[in-house]
Amino acid sequence: MSGDEIIEIISQKLGEKKDNYMIPPPVFITMNGEFITFDLENGVLKTKFPVQEQFLNPFRSLQGGIVAAAVDNTFGPLSMLVAPPSVTRRIEMKYSRPVTSDLGYITVEAKFVKRDQRMLTFRADVRDPKGNLMAKAKALHWILDESEDE
Repeated sequence: MSGDEIIEIISQKLGEKKDNYMIPPPVFITMNGEFITFDLENGVLKTKFPVQEQFLNPFRSLQGGIVAAAVDNTFGPLSMLVAPPSVTRRIEMKYSRPVTSDLGYITVEAKFVKRDQRMLTFRADVRDPKGNLMAKAKALHWILDESEDE
């Protein structure tokens, strides 16, 4: 499924309210994010983000907050694909290896774990092009309007 198709699904789910949102958001565009695959049945979205020089820290690796932003920029669209619009309540990152500029890009594979009333739970793995695990994440999202149907 292409990135345009994923954006179209989100737009259709939002219906008349789609003009209230920026899809994709400017931060996704600034980070040169790219949708790779979406599996609705398993609730999995995979994205790709290049390692850009302007986001490197003094150690010549991707700033941890930028890695977290890549994850958040994957959880966000996934949340809109599986539930009504929500916001991040909590995100937890566990870094395993530095994301150095020679890697070129990272992928984020996010999975919808469960919904408990207005709370959504997600998990994600961040990997380098060879498939090495760079970081893991988990997040809780809060559905903004519980009266909206999925």
